[in-house]
Amino acid sequence: MSEGAHATAGLLRDMVPMFGFALVFVLIFRRLGLGATLGYLVAGAVVGPQLLGLVGGAETKMEFSELGITLLLFLVGLELNPSRLWRMKQDILGLGLLQVVLCGLAIAAIIGFGAKFSVAAAFALGLPLALSSTAQVLPMLQSAGRLRTPFGERAFSILLFQDLSIVPMITIIAAMSRNPADATGPPGWVLFVYTVAAIVGLVLAGRFLLRPLFRLIGNLGEREMFVFAGLFTVIASSAIMQMLGLSTALGAFIAGMMLADSPYRHELEADVEPFRSILLGLFFVTVGMTLDLTAIAERPLFVAAMALALVATKALVIFLIGIAFRMSWRGALALGLLLSQGGEFGFVLFAQAQNAWLIEPQAASLFGAIVTLSMATTPFLMMATRRMRAEPIVQEEREGPTADGSNAIIVGYGRFGQTVAQMLLAQGIAVTLVDTDIEMIDVAGEFGAKVYYGDGTRVDLLRQAGAGEAELILFCMDGDRVDAELVEAVHEAFPNAAIFVRAFDRRQLLKLRGSPTRGVVRELIESAIRMAREAMAAVGVDEEEIRRTEDLYRARDRERLKIQFESGDIRAARDTMIVTPRNLRDTLGEDCG
Repeated sequence: MSEGAHATAGLLRDMVPMFGFALVFVLIFRRLGLGATLGYLVAGAVVGPQLLGLVGGAETKMEFSELGITLLLFLVGLELNPSRLWRMKQDILGLGLLQVVLCGLAIAAIIGFGAKFSVAAAFALGLPLALSSTAQVLPMLQSAGRLRTPFGERAFSILLFQDLSIVPMITIIAAMSRNPADATGPPGWVLFVYTVAAIVGLVLAGRFLLRPLFRLIGNLGEREMFVFAGLFTVIASSAIMQMLGLSTALGAFIAGMMLADSPYRHELEADVEPFRSILLGLFFVTVGMTLDLTAIAERPLFVAAMALALVATKALVIFLIGIAFRMSWRGALALGLLLSQGGEFGFVLFAQAQNAWLIEPQAASLFGAIVTLSMATTPFLMMATRRMRAEPIVQEEREGPTADGSNAIIVGYGRFGQTVAQMLLAQGIAVTLVDTDIEMIDVAGEFGAKVYYGDGTRVDLLRQAGAGEAELILFCMDGDRVDAELVEAVHEAFPNAAIFVRAFDRRQLLKLRGSPTRGVVRELIESAIRMAREAMAAVGVDEEEIRRTEDLYRARDRERLKIQFESGDIRAARDTMIVTPRNLRDTLGEDCG
């Protein structure tokens, strides 16, 4: 067997216990409400050389699995178009800069005075510890649905600045280096120039190369090419940054940001997400494998004390910064606890410090263990402080729902829900209104509408609102939170109620296919058809032609949805779309033929 075949066989053998143990531990930790990250870390520690020794070569696997971080930043970039990023500039340059500088100096002082390290070693260790775990925090924000909220944007602003600060930190470590070989490396101002040039180059490539490329692939209708092109975009942008000695994750983020306002954003998200999930999980497994349990066993009190000091210092400093930026104390506390851990880039910077002869290999192992232990504390801290961080609800003003004999329950009292509610009330159908928007509830009260506070996607709250006796349950919320699983659960709990859902787009319609709904309405289709009718009338099209055009569109739309339901592919039946000016009689003739 050739050397390459041996390497492939060895990799496959290693992947079996890695994925197997990860699957078991993640299921257990998810069940306990502790999050997937901690499960991956424990799985890596168990299969690694320190315990069972089932897998070796963690460093090699980490180089590959770090692609998970770059894919994560690419997906985040897809969510942030340049205009939105510009709107966040104050938080990025204000919150982010203060957090990195103040946390870095505070932790360096603790290491220098408390652990008796030299000034250079204290800075080489303290500054990297100011960075938080992007790979841990962003999935937590995404799963909680808070990434696009003001709180999530502030957390992301800090994480983005941390990623930008990696270049200056590498420069600082290189400037303090005692290794003669580092004297030949590029000076800090050269790295800064590289960074600016790389960002400008990626921005131009995104506008003049990536968009035409994806437009061409979209016209061809090849779904596999979207997957290939998405991965190529991430890998190429990261490789360019790596060749320049810069942050690979930053390159992926910029590539994603350049495609954020393109029509292919959703397609790219769907294609890249599975790879991101797998590689990010593999990254945390390899981090667990590199955990030096022997070093921890030799100095357990030092590791525990430093991890506690790290978490407490960062949480306190970020809390005070949040208060200074006029956040509520609960929001500032949540931000501090969420970002209190060390980050994955700490491992990279510790290696840089070791190569620069600023710290011993044993110190790099110890502080790697401290970072890992601090990451393990975050799920526990967020769980333990959940009630403390929750904004209080004044029960006299915003009470939960009660069963009042209404025949319909409307979940979501925004623009859509208000129209539905008024029409049902006009017919004499009593409704119970439920929403979670405190401000909207108060405004509705000023107009005489009684809206109860609560999450209407919870079966127990619907039961409390009287769903067991209601004939109608109507989900009218913004976004695409309602899926087939939720509808199945509600139907099983309240089989006598007809369920109606407001769908955000065709993608949500596909998610709801086969679910026991009485009706699903796309939120904008009727108003769009109404505008098109009025536009045609304004340019002289007669009423009969307008009616026939509407009938044609509706028929094609129904046919396209039917094919998409059957195939499960949002890109199916693209040929039924009308994308160029057509003669109506010719089009009708084609349909008849």
